[in-house]
Amino acid sequence: MAVRLLGSWAPRLRFGGASPGLLSDLLTHFNDSNRLTLDQLSACCGAFRHSALTECVFLMTRALRLDPLVGFSALEIVERFMVQHLQDLFTTSPRGPAGDYQDLLFEKLRDKFPLTVFSCVQISSKLWLHSEMIDNNTAVQFLHSMGLTVSKKALMASELEILKGLHFNLNVPNPLSYVEVLLEVLGHNESSTPVEPLYDVCVHVLQLACLQRTSIYQSLLQITVQSLSPTPEQREKFLTVTADCMLLATGVITVATVVLKVRRWEQVVEELVHITGISWRSIGDLSQVMLEHITGNTSPV
Repeated sequence: MAVRLLGSWAPRLRFGGASPGLLSDLLTHFNDSNRLTLDQLSACCGAFRHSALTECVFLMTRALRLDPLVGFSALEIVERFMVQHLQDLFTTSPRGPAGDYQDLLFEKLRDKFPLTVFSCVQISSKLWLHSEMIDNNTAVQFLHSMGLTVSKKALMASELEILKGLHFNLNVPNPLSYVEVLLEVLGHNESSTPVEPLYDVCVHVLQLACLQRTSIYQSLLQITVQSLSPTPEQREKFLTVTADCMLLATGVITVATVVLKVRRWEQVVEELVHITGISWRSIGDLSQVMLEHITGNTSPV
């Protein structure tokens, strides 16, 4: 199914237009944002990252001819909203039999979930000026084609619920944004780097990495702790690795470099280490695991 996601599309960005000062500010902003995310990490991190939901969002964006960035942004909105929404619901739960209330609650959430996911995609489409925006007419028609009858009023109510749940804070970078910034810096530091072809491959690699997220990070955890059966404590500590967008971006770029064969991957990793401060081993381990899961290639990166 994942192969269907990899259709051709025109490059969305033109690289090389940012000044050194702007690149420095962007890199600082993304580093700070990534660090803040890791510092405030919820125990529910990754709960809404399973492959079926990820594939659903990617297929929605493809069917609606949206920029891939919309899909990655929508996934961030889905997880952030659902985690916050569940926390709000359970902290305000009424007194009484907990089981009955939870059953009713999850039944209601289950029935609303398809609309919630679509609303996250619709909201995401409105965040990017270069992307087509999903208006309510298109939204109603698309949902009808999926077998859902939803009014425009219900659409707007769903969007508003998400916006209020996130306190209208939607300006959170997604993994593809990190890839874009690092590619821009790589292109500035080494003008021979074919940034736009790399970007195209990076999008596909990142999509596949998101679809295989569970198995990739499970393998990386086993390598990290040198055990096929990590303890619950080791899994808990490893959560920060699974949420590290800067690390993920370095792995994606390294894999894309190997796939495209445009430069020696060692040079790219050295530059990424210098730019991000992430260790060579961390980038190399993640890249190796991603290559094995995405391409089936077991040779060393």
